Amino acid sequence: MSHPYVLLSAAVSLDGCLDDTGPDRLLLSGPADFDRVDEVRASVDAILVGAGTIRADNPRLLVNSPERRAARLAEGRSAYPLKVAVSGSGDLDPAARFWHTGGEKVLYTTDEGAERAHALGLAADVVPLGAALDWRRLLEHLHTGRGVRRLMVEGGGTIHTQLLTEGLADELQLALAPLFVGDPRAPRLFGPGAYQGGRLRLVETRPVGDVVLMRYEPTAPGSGPLPSAADHHWLALACELAAACPPSETAFSVGAVVVAADGTELARGHSREGGDPVVHAEEAALAKADPTDPRLVGATVYSSLEPCARRASRPAPCARLILDAGVRRVVTAWREPDTFVPGADGSGVLASGGATVVVLPEHEDRAKAPNGHLLGR
Repeated sequence: MSHPYVLLSAAVSLDGCLDDTGPDRLLLSGPADFDRVDEVRASVDAILVGAGTIRADNPRLLVNSPERRAARLAEGRSAYPLKVAVSGSGDLDPAARFWHTGGEKVLYTTDEGAERAHALGLAADVVPLGAALDWRRLLEHLHTGRGVRRLMVEGGGTIHTQLLTEGLADELQLALAPLFVGDPRAPRLFGPGAYQGGRLRLVETRPVGDVVLMRYEPTAPGSGPLPSAADHHWLALACELAAACPPSETAFSVGAVVVAADGTELARGHSREGGDPVVHAEEAALAKADPTDPRLVGATVYSSLEPCARRASRPAPCARLILDAGVRRVVTAWREPDTFVPGADGSGVLASGGATVVVLPEHEDRAKAPNGHLLGR
């Protein structure tokens, strides 16, 4: 499945509230931050909100700057990003500003909600997702059906919570406003849920007017066969390591990273590291990890190329080294071709040893790039 890059955007009070309980919307951001949000909107392909936000705020979700709209048009894009609404019931006000401003709109809903939305005459394409809302299916449809590569999610708290707990958010942009709400009935940014463990990675922090912008990325790997947003980050890093390998005419250039379940990097390595002409990436990375570290059992190995099943240069192939280390989840970008080992099937070796192998073909081109001279032999 291919998904867009999912960016969660929100402004909150110091006590974590999105709004107060008054009749008017609480303005948490100032002019400088509103302009920053407008800039982010202009950079994305689509903006998504939930039904609760449409009902509570009646937003337009536009790119307000004429210069930014003109720049989008000059790039061959529409003046406004696609506007996306999500509602299980489909029960939305057809007179809401969301439907009558900006460019194209799409509503994702259930089969039952689609019938209601059509009956109401909502001015949007209506896409039913089945008996219940399915975020992975929704994101896949946005990517493959609507060409969305970057998606900005502007709320509300339920939507943000669901995307984070399902491991589908690539980035969180949080504007922290210098005020308190203090009302226990006020809506909050995040609700209770089974969040992934570990600490998020702080990417940026800077003042924007009188608010503070903080950008975070999740780090925790997915579980089982379902990829998380962090899986893409770590596999991209493995591909970067592959590009740093000394070139070879007789072996692939591969990068590998070992990551604990809480998102802590345990080790990394790449082919021919340290001047060893035959060392493999997974082998180099695992050699740096403490074999007694209990975190290895729940760790994920990210390898730009499928771990090898057979090799002549060492007693044990990388697939066996991974299993012997206790790792039971591997994420890779590219299945090993027959260039050097006919019928290579490292994934089969791993699976027979009880490991889950996840292939993310979106990264295949990056994994192949440093090996272009070897392909087609």
